[in-house]
This record gives sequence, C-alpha cells and structure tokens, in this order.
Amino acid sequence: MDSPQLIRTQKLLADAGLCSRRVAEEYIKNGEVTINGKTAELGSKVQPGVDDVRLNGRRVKVPVQKTQLVIAMNKPKGFICSNDDPHNERTVFDLLPKDFQGERLFCAGRLDKDSEGLLILTNDGDLANRLMHPSNLITKRYHVSLKQPFPRAKLYKLTRGVTVEGEKLKVEKAVFAGDKNKEQATELDVAMHHGKKREIRRLFQALHYDVKKLKRYQIGRYSIKGMPKGAGIALTSREISLLFKADTNL
Repeated sequence: MDSPQLIRTQKLLADAGLCSRRVAEEYIKNGEVTINGKTAELGSKVQPGVDDVRLNGRRVKVPVQKTQLVIAMNKPKGFICSNDDPHNERTVFDLLPKDFQGERLFCAGRLDKDSEGLLILTNDGDLANRLMHPSNLITKRYHVSLKQPFPRAKLYKLTRGVTVEGEKLKVEKAVFAGDKNKEQATELDVAMHHGKKREIRRLFQALHYDVKKLKRYQIGRYSIKGMPKGAGIALTSREISLLFKADTNL
C-alpha cells in the first residue's frame, strides 16, 4: 500500500494561495497555524485533505490539483513574452486560442519582440524550470538571417565566444544553412544550451554583423516545422518528452 503523501505545512499554505512559503514560515513561528487542533511547528508535515490545518482559526482549503498544460506557439515578430506590459499592446497571450484564454500561463523561456518561432507556454513551474535551467543542457536551435555575408573562416568565433562588458557570449554550434560548402553566407543555423537576453543578436553584433531575422525552430527534439505563424497547440505527453530529449545533430 502506498504511504500517504505528506508535504510541509508552509507549502500547503502557499499552494492554497494564502501567502508565500517564507511568510507561511513566519505564521508558523508566531503560533498562528494549527494542525488538528495543536500548534504547528516549523518543519511539520501534513497530509492534504486529511489533516485539519488552520491559519488564525480559519481552515486552509486544499488547493484543487491543476491539470498540466503545455502549449507550443509559433510566435510572430512584434509580440512580447509578457503577461502584462503597459508599454506594449500585443503580447503572445493575445494569440492563444479561445480554449486557453482563461488559463493562468507563463512563458518557459522568452523570445524578444523582434524574434520569432518556438515558444513554450505552461502552467507547470517545475517543467518551466527544467527547460530554462542551464544545467539541464536543453538544446535550442535557431535560424539566423544576417544583413552581411558571414565568412566560413569566422565560424569558430561563434563557438569560441566573445566577451562583451564582462559577459561571455557564445553558441554550441554554428553552420551555414543550405549549402554548407560555401565560403560565406547570410543564412546560418546555430544551436545553444543557455540563452542569455538577446545573446545571439549581441554575439553577432560584437563581431560586426547585423541580424536581420532570428527564428527559434526547435527545442530538444521538438520542432515547429509545419506550424502556422501565430498558432498555439497543446502538446501531448510524448511531445512534451521531446523537449527534453538530446539533439543528436549537435
């Protein structure tokens, strides 16, 4: 028989939307929380839905378990990755199909206003952290269009990286798109694990090349090939797993 699932009291209070975990700890320290009629102690654990947990005499309602929702969107240029920005009228959340408009979603990684392509929206904080944390080495692939032809002899500089204002900018792989045997090209395919703010644009700019168009087309082994611009679709569990699979072409 499975043992009952116990969680820390402060997590229950936070999950119920009453306060942050840190504030919940203060409530517990101050003796404002009880478990089955007894004053709770810091570090105590409870079984949601079974134990009677109260904050200042009022019972804490067990939060309803939300259904995981992961949406892949083909973001167009001109939309920002923000739930609310008074200085921009158009956000990626305006593009969501009506079925998802009422969901509380956030971006698991961002694309700047001038960039386009694959964006993941979700209500799952753990999944978002797994996608964004650099230690997980999730590969993101981009198609880069430049205003000036980039020479083959300089490709190594993209992977070796450059330091700009004390920050190292680099990609894991950079090749010419299409005919890879050309001596120079304006279309490149690059891959990276991390992705600091506007890193690809800043990297090329540091090498004196201007990015005309930047599109992220793949995360892990999930690609938006064939997805219309501006579309958003809910991913299946299999498709979600592709986001975390190693890119064998890197």
